[in-house]
Amino acid sequence: MSRQDVNRSGEMEVFVSVVERGGFSAAAQVQRMTPSAVSKLVARLEVRLGARLVNRSTRKLQLTPEGCAFYERSIAILADIAEAERQASSGEQASGRIRINTSGSFGNHVLAPLVPAFMALHPAVTLDISHTDRIVDLMEERADVAIRAGPLKNSSLIARKLGAAGKLIVASPDYLKRHGEPRSVGDLRRHCRIGFSYARAVEGWPMREDGETVTVPITPGVQVADGEAMRHLALAGAGLARLAAFTVRADIDAGRLIQVMEEANPGDTEEFYALYMGQGGPLPARVRALLDFLGREVRL
Repeated sequence: MSRQDVNRSGEMEVFVSVVERGGFSAAAQVQRMTPSAVSKLVARLEVRLGARLVNRSTRKLQLTPEGCAFYERSIAILADIAEAERQASSGEQASGRIRINTSGSFGNHVLAPLVPAFMALHPAVTLDISHTDRIVDLMEERADVAIRAGPLKNSSLIARKLGAAGKLIVASPDYLKRHGEPRSVGDLRRHCRIGFSYARAVEGWPMREDGETVTVPITPGVQVADGEAMRHLALAGAGLARLAAFTVRADIDAGRLIQVMEEANPGDTEEFYALYMGQGGPLPARVRALLDFLGREVRL
C-alpha cells in the first residue's frame, strides 16, 4: 500500500481512541470496529512508522515515548482538521470537546452553575471537566484550559484574568461552641487550623493587628490537598479554615459556617486566571467561545 493510499487521519482517530479509552475493545466500540481490527490497525501503523507505539499486556496498554509523541501530534492534527472543516462549513461554529482542568472549589462553586448556560449557547460542544488543586501541565493532562489562582509563572501559557476573590476565616457553629470564638490574632494559636499540604505563595495567614498586616504562621492540626476537602472539614467541625469567599458564601448564608476574625481580615484577594496554550496559531472556536463566556459570566 502506497503512502497515498493510507488514511492517516483515520489511523490517528483510532489510535487516539485506543489511548483515551485505555484499550482495543473500548476503542472498537467507539469506532464501530472489532477489537481485532483495531489491534491490527495499530500493528500496521507501528510497522509503517517503524516504531512501537504501545506496550501490550493482559491488563493494560502503556504508551512508549514514541507513542506519547505520536499521540500528542495526532491530537493537534485532528483538531486542526476539525477546525478547518468547521471554518469551511459553518464559519467558526464552536463544536467538539473542551477539556477543562480546575480546582474542586472553583469547579463546584463557580464553574458548575455556569455550565447549563454555556451548553445552551453552544449545543455542539461537549465538556470534559477534571478537578485538582495541583499545578498541571496542559500538554500532559491533555487540557485545553486550566483555571488556577495566583500569578502566571509559565511563559508558554497565556492567561485571561477571570476575577479576584476575597478570603474568609470560617468555622462551624459546633466547633465554636466547643472551643470558643477567636477574638485576637493571639487566640489563633490555641485553635485547630486546617491547612494545605502543598507549598503556597504565602505560607501562613495574613492578618491585621495594631494597624499593620502580619503573617501568622500556621501549624495545622489537619492538612489537605484541596479547598473542597478543607471546606468539608470545616463543616464537620474539625477546625478553622481560611478559604476563598465564593467557596463558603452559601454555607455562611445558611448558617452552616460562621465567619470569624472579620475585623482582622486584611482584605487580601486571590486572582483567578484561565490558562491556555496560545502559541502556534489561532485558538479553536470551541476554546475561544469558552474563554469569552467565562470572561463575561464569572463572578467571584
